Amino acid sequence: MTTAAPSTEDSKQRIADTTHELLLEAGSTPDPRHQQLLDEVVILNAPVARSIASRYRSKGVDSDDLEQVAYLGLVKAANGYKIDASTAFLSYAVPTIRGELKRYFRDCAWTVRPPRRVQEMQGSIAAAEPELIQRLGHVPTDEETAAALGTDPAEIAEASSVRGCFSTLSLDAPGAPEGGTSLLDTVADAEDGYDLVENVHTLTPAVAGLGDRDKRILELRFRNGFTQEEIGHELGVSQMQVSRLLRGILDRLRTDLAAPDGVPKNG
Repeated sequence: MTTAAPSTEDSKQRIADTTHELLLEAGSTPDPRHQQLLDEVVILNAPVARSIASRYRSKGVDSDDLEQVAYLGLVKAANGYKIDASTAFLSYAVPTIRGELKRYFRDCAWTVRPPRRVQEMQGSIAAAEPELIQRLGHVPTDEETAAALGTDPAEIAEASSVRGCFSTLSLDAPGAPEGGTSLLDTVADAEDGYDLVENVHTLTPAVAGLGDRDKRILELRFRNGFTQEEIGHELGVSQMQVSRLLRGILDRLRTDLAAPDGVPKNG
């Protein structure tokens, strides 16, 4: 004879029943036993906290940090829950954990930061939601939340609409569904060609006023990449002479470029 393995639903029900018993006992037991019972509730329901945290992993925050925040929400739920036959512990704990995660994103993990009033409203919603769920027996509507907070439903809707502003796309992410290029490939780079055109346009009048030998020295040095020694061999002069000539040419060009009217002074 074989015994069927317990189903997932059976396991969840056993955890729920044990949790309820622990909370009942904790409600009539002083510390330190009271706190020990609440700690057992937290440990027993830790998988729920991890599961909720896993739903936020695509928002650019480290998984370990998310789990720690979710555990904090679970601890708050265990300490704040009031035994009520109409509301199970998880019906109170899940919104509390979610609220703690949302508060963490609001305070610590914004990528695109909305107005402060929206952040504060989202924090108020997260704080009020667990109690509303326990009292109403369902996730509150914008109108119900607004009534509890004494505000307009439009403000609740606005605060709820920015819950995804936490992560940015990596520049290494594909730039198109078929792949092949990354987002970085589509970002415009600084164009060096514009600087080159501007430099040529600025230098042309000044260089035009130089003699043939000076133009040849500039060509050999900056176009052909010759060393001063190689230029000396090419022109039949010493390296020291090339150095003095090159310095004199550059000084003249600098003077011409600095002239207020832009008219070259050499000739």
